[in-house]
Amino acid sequence: MVKRVSAPDLPDAPNPTSRKKEVDEAVGASAFGFNVYEVRPGERVPWGYHSHPEHEELFYVVSGEIVVDTEDGPVRAAAGDAIFVEPGEKNRARNDGEEVAEVVAVGAPKDGDGAVIEEECPACGAVTDRTYESVESDGRPVYVLSCAACGTETDRFGAGPEGGDEADA
Repeated sequence: MVKRVSAPDLPDAPNPTSRKKEVDEAVGASAFGFNVYEVRPGERVPWGYHSHPEHEELFYVVSGEIVVDTEDGPVRAAAGDAIFVEPGEKNRARNDGEEVAEVVAVGAPKDGDGAVIEEECPACGAVTDRTYESVESDGRPVYVLSCAACGTETDRFGAGPEGGDEADA
């Protein structure tokens, strides 16, 4: 079977960027993940500083620039650059520039994409994972992230430009 979709026409998935198009879900891909992000200045990909114990990631910058924070320091990538992240490597991408970046993220194996977020909680100071809950706000899905140690809400975001970062805790 061959299936074609128009990525710009796909609905936005809840995440901290302006737009996230889950192309893999739309076409039914089962072996790899494929997402297209619009990352405005100040936004990040994905939820936090994280690793995938059994999942490779590849970021390709279509336009603009991103910085990928790693354990070895930041790695800057401009349009035409690709960054490969091995399983277990902690990372977080962000746009610290002044223009919108379009980024394609591919990961495999798809069923191994469980992320472990390891960030300091602003409330209790513990370096922990985040739990999340999907809630509805004004008829739209919103993800609420909380510290796994103390339960304090640390972030919330929805889908699309109207539902981007709603609060920074």
